[in-house]
Amino acid sequence: MNQISKNWQKIDPGSLRIRLTIGIAAFSTLGLGSLAIWTSLKMQQILINSHKYNIERIADRLPRDVQIYSEMMPSEQGVQKSIDNLMNSDIFIWIKSSENKIIAKSQNWNQLSDAAASELMSLTEMSVKPQVTKVKQRYFVLCGGSLPVKGNVLGKLFVVQDVTREQKMYLAMVQSLGIASSLVILVISVAIAFYIQRSLLPLRQLSQMTSVISLADLPEAQLSIERAPSEVKELAQTFNMLLSRLSQSWEQERQFVSNVSHELRTPLTIVHGYLQSVLRRQNNLTPTQLEALETAAVEAEHTIRLLQDLLDLARADSGYLHFSLDPCVLNDLIVEVVGMAQKYSDRQIIIEATNQTIEVKADYNRLKQVFLNLIDNAVKYSEADTPIIVKLNQQGEEAIIQVCDRGDGIPLKHQSRIFERFYRVDETRNRATGGSGLGLSIVKTLVESMGGSVTVRSRLGEGSIFTVSLPTSGSPEHRYSNQII
Repeated sequence: MNQISKNWQKIDPGSLRIRLTIGIAAFSTLGLGSLAIWTSLKMQQILINSHKYNIERIADRLPRDVQIYSEMMPSEQGVQKSIDNLMNSDIFIWIKSSENKIIAKSQNWNQLSDAAASELMSLTEMSVKPQVTKVKQRYFVLCGGSLPVKGNVLGKLFVVQDVTREQKMYLAMVQSLGIASSLVILVISVAIAFYIQRSLLPLRQLSQMTSVISLADLPEAQLSIERAPSEVKELAQTFNMLLSRLSQSWEQERQFVSNVSHELRTPLTIVHGYLQSVLRRQNNLTPTQLEALETAAVEAEHTIRLLQDLLDLARADSGYLHFSLDPCVLNDLIVEVVGMAQKYSDRQIIIEATNQTIEVKADYNRLKQVFLNLIDNAVKYSEADTPIIVKLNQQGEEAIIQVCDRGDGIPLKHQSRIFERFYRVDETRNRATGGSGLGLSIVKTLVESMGGSVTVRSRLGEGSIFTVSLPTSGSPEHRYSNQII
């Protein structure tokens, strides 16, 4: 039962497969249902018409027979004789005079109960056209009319034919037809559902193939689906053209960023050097000039760091980011990074580490850049009187480094995008406090390039924890990463 419930929850009412199945099943139901109803009505009409013919034959013949027999015997005897000649076990006949008295009736009335006979008589008097009526679990065709003899109306003629057997056969046939139609509709719906699912399989394959294409796969990404309809093949070709254009656009953008970063970094470095040289000889400067030069130096330094980050990302995208993988002790590296961070941030940074020496094989300078960025991020987004905690431990063959702060935290909807380039949680922050949005992207790129991973866990009002996992020296992941670099 639980499995059925789970499968039912997986059904998407908005999917093309469900819509097509429901639509075709609805049209099939409408078509077969209309055919079944038309067939039932036609069969009912044929049944009534066949009995109507018998009744009309009796109504046509009876006046002639009455006239013939009336010439040979008394009128009442002639009428009864005529009725007896036309009577059979299924037909009931009676004649009423104008005074509403029964002149004659067929001798098989004793087959009916008094209640059934009385009800038939009352119903027949109201029936002019033949119709099927159910009386006491039996079915009858009723009809009434006048009986003219020698130009005079002798009375009213009433004819009833018992069609119970035929009607029951008809109802059984209608029921069988309804059941057969329902089964056919069910089988058609199931067959259509499987056929549509199979027909839409190439589209599902196309969706799955496109969903796993990453930025690195763009240059070689090609979609190919065999045994697919021509429309799906055309769609795959369109996707391939789109992927090719995306790859070209991305390559042009990457090349542009790399060239601009490289070309601007050198002149800005020279400008920054001259600014620093002038600031060192500040005796001849007015306070206004000194403030302006300090501001210019800070902005130049910030722009140089931004260009360096962009250049590193461009190199990483193209596979040209250089790494020197050497054994390094994380304990010493963390102590050095924390010491550097405390100097420029003037914040309390606490190290929580085991006595165990944890060694990884990584690029020492790149790893310092990673942890400096994480600590800088924690400093920017937490209050000045709260400490930053850096935890270091080893779990199995992985070194785990966590940078924890007690800031405002990151909303859940932003946590999945926090490592995207230029993505900032709070766009209202100024550049001095909010950064350029590249720091965490650089962290992710560098860590993953050294075979590790970085994640974030945060709650509003409680702070954030950034966790870096790196394979320790000797682990299979590390050996594999070293071979690639």
